[in-house]
Amino acid sequence: MRRKWFILAAALLLMMVMGASPVFAKTVLKLGTSTQPTHIYNQAAEYFGKLVADRTGGDIEVQVFPASQLGSERDMVEGLQLGTLEMTLTSTGPMGNFVPQVKLFNLPFLFKDRESCYRVLDGEIGTQIADRFPAVGIRSLGWFENGFRNITNSKRPINTPEDMAGLKIRVMEDDVFILTMKALGASPLPMAFGELYTALEQKTVDAQENPLAVIHSSRFFEVQKHLAMTGHFYSPAVLLISDIAWKTLSPEQQKILTEAAAEARDYERQISLKADQELEAACAREGMEVTNPDKAPFAAAVASVYTEPSVVKAIGGGDAEAGQKLIDAAIAAAQ
Repeated sequence: MRRKWFILAAALLLMMVMGASPVFAKTVLKLGTSTQPTHIYNQAAEYFGKLVADRTGGDIEVQVFPASQLGSERDMVEGLQLGTLEMTLTSTGPMGNFVPQVKLFNLPFLFKDRESCYRVLDGEIGTQIADRFPAVGIRSLGWFENGFRNITNSKRPINTPEDMAGLKIRVMEDDVFILTMKALGASPLPMAFGELYTALEQKTVDAQENPLAVIHSSRFFEVQKHLAMTGHFYSPAVLLISDIAWKTLSPEQQKILTEAAAEARDYERQISLKADQELEAACAREGMEVTNPDKAPFAAAVASVYTEPSVVKAIGGGDAEAGQKLIDAAIAAAQ
């Protein structure tokens, strides 16, 4: 009889433990990026993860997977929609395929400096565009920064738009990037970032364009001789979470993630600025020939992108009039 009661008690205890275990289960949020571990994206992601762990008492763990381990940027955004991935910190390059209004931020020479970027991104326009994300199964936790983009190549120094003629240049998978490089006389080739170093090494492409933090952390100086500080695009980034994952969190946890993301955004912007101040010289020390072209001729050469009907219509989500209003509002806010 004692043995029977002992077995019954043990079974009841096991059922209680198993029944209670979900209460103590840790929530794991996988966060993927396309950039190398030392890049500012991953520094910000790690910082965000630490804030979240500290403020949830370890109940939420953010696991960071850099260097396209979880797929290309587009793959990861699609993973958020499907619920196979919880989070990503991505450039805006692929985002126009999901929320076309994001293409606004890809217009060349839209922003003159970081302050003008932040006025637009953190203001009414940035908020309105971010509010469109849940309709496609993703949520924005804030606009981060990739930085002003510059051109590298293995052929020749770039001082004028004419020096771009015929260069095979890798661009992100976005029509605004493609049209911009065509306007400069180059031959744009859309390509996932994870394939880029090998393509440059094998001379499949001559050139690429990215912020200094990407150029240096990806060691493009090993396969590219020339760096032109064109600053032709300001490239925002966005911290995204799957709407599926978001809805599994309590309101308190959602608040913690939102506040931690805002702090991580400010931290990332600071280290991005510091990187820009230091990495031009660092690339030169690695053997790159650096030029600082007059940007005015480049801006004039790409002015047609702003009036390209397909771009204006896309930025308006299929409505050309809405697209033009959004472009005009962004130009005004960026002044």
